[in-house]
Amino acid sequence: MAEAEKKPNPDEIYEGLTGTQKCAILMMLIGEDEAAEIMGNLSPKEVQVLGAAMYSVQGLGQDTVNLVLDEFLAIIKAQTSLGISGGGYIKNVLTKSLGEDKAQTVLGKITPSDSNKAIEILDWLDARSVADLIIDEHPQIIALIISYLDPSTASDVLTFMPEKSQSDIIKRIATLETVQPEALKELDRVMQKVFSSNASLRASKVGGVPAAAKIMNFLSQDGEAKIMKEILKDDKQLMQDIQDSMFVFETLLLSDDKSLQTLLRAVEDDLIILALKGADEELKTKLFGCMSQRAAANRQDEMEALGPVRLTEVQEAQKQIIAVARRMSDEGAIVLAGRGGDDYV
Repeated sequence: MAEAEKKPNPDEIYEGLTGTQKCAILMMLIGEDEAAEIMGNLSPKEVQVLGAAMYSVQGLGQDTVNLVLDEFLAIIKAQTSLGISGGGYIKNVLTKSLGEDKAQTVLGKITPSDSNKAIEILDWLDARSVADLIIDEHPQIIALIISYLDPSTASDVLTFMPEKSQSDIIKRIATLETVQPEALKELDRVMQKVFSSNASLRASKVGGVPAAAKIMNFLSQDGEAKIMKEILKDDKQLMQDIQDSMFVFETLLLSDDKSLQTLLRAVEDDLIILALKGADEELKTKLFGCMSQRAAANRQDEMEALGPVRLTEVQEAQKQIIAVARRMSDEGAIVLAGRGGDDYV
């Protein structure tokens, strides 16, 4: 009788499941090919979150699984249990959807206990704590650790580093390519743990100019300017490469309409017309859709009347609009995708 009372209540377990965990249960039921197709349409961050949730729901009782299926209108009722090898299943799904290398990277981040990387601990710490942990390490190790973090977190950690070393760290991240096992072993020493999975000790692709640019995107304009100035002193081409990979005019396509409407109201018409001369049709459609019909028609007419213009003039106009957008983003007036504006609740 006492044992029966201790038995977990399926209703209570079900009530405690998050939406992601419920989706993970369905993913575990629909088959590897279908799951892989779904995974292929998710962002890297979503793949990591969903993959971790798939691990967390292994071993759930049949009653709890049935309750989840009932909630989703009993879809896939033919499959009634999660009695499969979760690790092998998830590895196959990720490999089919992402390819071997990317799958290994994601698995290294989400696989529990048996390959629990110490660097995962950093995801649970605030930026100040991470900075305090690594501030006395070699700049290359600091760059390696920061390159593993989410860009928004990485930018915050960077701001807690000594100002004189910030540009050096960004340069190192921008020039990181393949990190050999020896470097990862050194990282293990710093974190006072070891990667238990041998696969994680293979040469790993981290950093690079895109990674550095993403981190820079989350800095304020003042912070960005200081770092870029220092990088320019040592490597003008690297600075240019990072700058070219940062938030660009085409990225406005990813921003929400309300933010774009606010931005357009803050920019001179002549600048908008010139910048749109060099934009692709999808972005033009997006921006014209954020204007009134009359304003859009007038600006289209003025674009046609403008005639041919130099590419350099168009690029300069676009840069000026992006500068305004970044300033307004720093002030909180608008939200830009890629600068902390792609997460909504």
